Amino acid sequence: MSVPDEDRGAPGPVPRSSFARYWAAAAISSFGTAVSAVAMPVLVVQLLAATPAEVGIVNAAQFVPYAVLGLIAGAYTDRWRRRPILVWSSIGRAVSLGAIPVLWLTGMLEIWMLVVLLLLFGSFSVFGFAATQSFLPRLVPRSRLVVANARLDQTDAAAQTVGPALGGGLVGLLGAPIALLVDAVSYLVDALLNGSIRVDEPRERRPDRNLLREIREGLRWAYAHPTLGPLAVSTHVWFFANGIAFTVLSLLALRSLGFTAFTFGLLLAVSGSAALLGATFAARLGSWLGTGPAIIVARAAYPIAWLLVAATAWLSAGPVLLYMALAIHGLAAGVENANEMGLRQAVTPDALLGRVNANIRSANRTAAALGALAGGAAVGLVGDQWTLVAVMVVFAVAALIAVLSPPLREMRILPDSD
Repeated sequence: MSVPDEDRGAPGPVPRSSFARYWAAAAISSFGTAVSAVAMPVLVVQLLAATPAEVGIVNAAQFVPYAVLGLIAGAYTDRWRRRPILVWSSIGRAVSLGAIPVLWLTGMLEIWMLVVLLLLFGSFSVFGFAATQSFLPRLVPRSRLVVANARLDQTDAAAQTVGPALGGGLVGLLGAPIALLVDAVSYLVDALLNGSIRVDEPRERRPDRNLLREIREGLRWAYAHPTLGPLAVSTHVWFFANGIAFTVLSLLALRSLGFTAFTFGLLLAVSGSAALLGATFAARLGSWLGTGPAIIVARAAYPIAWLLVAATAWLSAGPVLLYMALAIHGLAAGVENANEMGLRQAVTPDALLGRVNANIRSANRTAAALGALAGGAAVGLVGDQWTLVAVMVVFAVAALIAVLSPPLREMRILPDSD
């Protein structure tokens, strides 16, 4: 199965500066997020002394709004212009994160307050990511979507490489709550850059609009499509596994293995470096193997990565296996994400893209929230060793679902003809 570069509501020519500003906004936001990836676990695990269950709740909090708002956000993203959604969602996330250090400095921050702020942050993120993933096809031709997504992923991976090390240093120097201000400011810059993009976004005015019907249309395309359906289910299972995985990882590294904020940041930086390498070759591998097979090969690498993490816990082998595992995880993510997003954007009409992206991302984040809660509960009940074995098994199930989809195994996105 292949996807030609035909008109599915694709945009006409737009200034190159539009994609450049979009790319810059994504890059700056990614660096801020990478800093928070270190600062937030340190704040929760060390400064607020959260229990394993509370760690799971905090990790789940920013994902819960996807379950509540995801379908609605997708429908309205297809109704509204996407650039203003990007701007206001970034401003909302900046305010939500910025409140955390303010509460800490005043001595008022507690776990429940952090959960509330992350719920608010996640609510803005639902709309922001629905618009982000649907806005890109307005800036580049659909046949170039894998390449464009790979560039964004390369930048994100570079941020994940430098950001955690920077985040670890900032946490050590200023403290975890103050380090979160970096991410808050990055969202404000993101809003300014996206607000300056020049792009035509005509919206069709339909007096017969019906929210429930529009939601059903998006769900039907996402899950009845012969390629997107199995891929979406596989991805949901992957997010459930990942939610468990990174909940237990923070507890394993920061408590059982005694990582400092800086060494934990270096661990995440290894994953970011590998993701950068994977994203660099993502489009080339997608062209060589086919878009679908490239996704399948990458997805099969995750059980191997988390087998090494489990071995670290079982054998008390020290941090070496952990660094190797996160490198494999990052490499697979770098290859997979650009091809998956490019495939989804290429086969979905523009009029449905907001709903399809939001529906799939909503289910993904709901699965991640459930995984985080399950991970925290499992560590408390059976310990990190057996929880990591379960993580490896669930990642393997996600890979198996993808392997067993013939349309996905045959999917290719045709390159430009010129």
